[in-house]
Amino acid sequence: MDIRAPDQQYNPYRIFTRQQWAHLRDDTPMTLEPGEFDRLRSLHDRLDIREVEEIYLPLSRLLSIYVDAAQRLYYSQRQFLGIRDRKMPYIIGIAGSVAGGKSTTARVLQALLARWSPRPKVDLVTTDGFLFPNAVLERLGLIQKKGFPASYDQSLLLSFLSDIKAGRRHVRAPVYSHLSWDIVPGQWQEVDQPDILIVEGVNVLQTGRLPRDGKAVPVVSDFFDFSVYIDAEEPVLRDWYVRRFLALRDTAFHDPRSYFHRYAPLSDEEATATAIAIWERTNLANLEDNILPTRPRATLILKKGADHVVETVALRRL
Repeated sequence: MDIRAPDQQYNPYRIFTRQQWAHLRDDTPMTLEPGEFDRLRSLHDRLDIREVEEIYLPLSRLLSIYVDAAQRLYYSQRQFLGIRDRKMPYIIGIAGSVAGGKSTTARVLQALLARWSPRPKVDLVTTDGFLFPNAVLERLGLIQKKGFPASYDQSLLLSFLSDIKAGRRHVRAPVYSHLSWDIVPGQWQEVDQPDILIVEGVNVLQTGRLPRDGKAVPVVSDFFDFSVYIDAEEPVLRDWYVRRFLALRDTAFHDPRSYFHRYAPLSDEEATATAIAIWERTNLANLEDNILPTRPRATLILKKGADHVVETVALRRL
């Protein structure tokens, strides 16, 4: 995996094979119980004890080094400046395509990091909750581009992250329902001064246009201390999306409350054709235009093969 520009000599990443990365676990203990894997794994994703041991435990160890270094720098700077501001939470962003396995990675990391000693408070928020409601997307003509950067209430998301970084209490994030495929009115997720916050979403590494007047224009990734991009080839991602769509057709789509209930009666051929059409119209365009271009901005890239197993790990050089 080469993440350099075509004529670039220097590679900003160190590339590790799976075997090389697994060796970096060292003596990091396994803190997950066997029965937890099904709860942490997303539909059609792969998660077993070997994947945790060889990929996520080394990553947990690396993150412990980064978090410890950030804390020591914070206390040193506070002493240097002679101030007593409150400690800011460490924020980890997780990006990548639809159907790539971001949710699995986010939940596994949350579970592992929460069991460090001493037990830190680790919260997880997905940016789905910051999508505009469907009614607004319909009015703006963006319903077919749901998940694109313009479909998010960026000001609300930035305000949320700003409040978290400022150490404010009881910060609320909207709740999204994958069943109704919409924001749940009147429901909120409360985040109250976590030690670590994980933010998961397809476009969390997006940049913004530079202002002509030099005034600050924050973007979501400005608030991240560490970021992970879940990577896979496009044909593989498309296949995973189709498989997930077929699985949901046989399960969640049968619920009359489901936004996609109309797809439940489709045959395998019809459902496959529908999933491919959705992929090409929305998810592929979003991947090519918005998500994949942000990959080189990640601190760490997990590259998956067709079997959902991480094959290589790229870590940005310091």
